[in-house]
Amino acid sequence: MGPVNAGKAAAPATLSGRLSARRKSKGFTLVEMLVVLLVIGLAAGLTYARLEADPRQALEHESRQLAAALEHAALLAQWRSEPLGISASGNSYRFWRRGSDANSDLWVALSDDDVLAAHFLPAPLYAAAREYAGRPVAADAILPLRPSGHNEPYAIEIASDQWRVLVLADPLNRVAISDPALQ
Repeated sequence: MGPVNAGKAAAPATLSGRLSARRKSKGFTLVEMLVVLLVIGLAAGLTYARLEADPRQALEHESRQLAAALEHAALLAQWRSEPLGISASGNSYRFWRRGSDANSDLWVALSDDDVLAAHFLPAPLYAAAREYAGRPVAADAILPLRPSGHNEPYAIEIASDQWRVLVLADPLNRVAISDPALQ
């Protein structure tokens, strides 16, 4: 009579032999499946959070960036002893300086300062100059910043379809940002 296990493969006697035998089996372990589900869940959650971001966050960020640029421009106008200006319309705002001719009424776009370079707002935000010296201004107006440092108060609006923020400057070049308000 022959061995009892004739015709059957002998079971691996060592731990490494048993592990290699398991690896040859087909399919995934429960731990592997849970890890994959966890990764997919995290990716979906981050994507959803990114798509459902509060529109007020972008509005407030862009308003703070504009306020900082306005303060920088007012100080630069004093330091360089030259008038600068700001225009805001559509999805962008831009800073200007007077033309090189001393009697020039032409404005030339600033291009030598990274902070004051033309800035495009992310969709769906838009900007508009609203007031200068207490009066409404035209959509294409350039609001001047004087070299003396004494400027008229002005207001620039940054808005989306639902929310708006006013960036307000006083005669001493202090810039304030209103709380987001519904349109």
